[in-house]
Amino acid sequence: MTVAPDRQLAGEITDILVTHCGLDPEAAARTPAASLEELGMDSLALLELSAVVADRWQVKIPEQANQLSIAGVADLVARKVDPPGHTENAIDIAAPLPLVWDVTNDVANWTQLFTEYAVVDILHREGDTVRFRLTMHPDENGVSWSWVSERTADRATRQVHAHRVETGPFEYMRIHWRYDEIPGGTRMTWVQDFAMKPQAPVDNAGMTERINTNSKVQLAVIKERIEQRAAEAGQGGRDA
Repeated sequence: MTVAPDRQLAGEITDILVTHCGLDPEAAARTPAASLEELGMDSLALLELSAVVADRWQVKIPEQANQLSIAGVADLVARKVDPPGHTENAIDIAAPLPLVWDVTNDVANWTQLFTEYAVVDILHREGDTVRFRLTMHPDENGVSWSWVSERTADRATRQVHAHRVETGPFEYMRIHWRYDEIPGGTRMTWVQDFAMKPQAPVDNAGMTERINTNSKVQLAVIKERIEQRAAEAGQGGRDA
């Protein structure tokens, strides 16, 4: 993927935002990597942008486009067939929900839960929100990827909302965790919504495939480790 072919499109998207949506062109020029939301574009502005883009290029702008930069919108229009990424993966764990919740939300000990993380550094805690740095084990090229994320856990609704603060190759990355009691234990679901930056080495479709593959591996590992802990504590899942 390259940025150069979409520069003209980025200019046209900027013109649409200035003419139809009230974008401050100087703000856009000062912060070219800012998302439409950060540039002050609200839902009405996004609707106007969507209408013009649909009329001009026959491309539908997704609801999450407010998280994209102008270059990201231009790249989406250029590719047409590469909408923002969305994955949903779930695992059934034979353990009570309180145990699953406590283990999976103990971020400081994620190196004992996931196989892919080498280091977890807790940077800040406030109430139910934690900001932390994750560092992965070196990949096949010897590179240790690292980024900062933030997550807020809501025990009452059995949900967690997280996002990458340092987005790296992503325009944005949001993760929604859900926990549901089921006969015999707990179902844990990961939903991820994201978009890749135009210069990223993989597009949205490619990253979707990678995330789906890796999520299945990590969910299986988590299931095994929590079920082992539940068995040791005599807290195995209820009979169906």
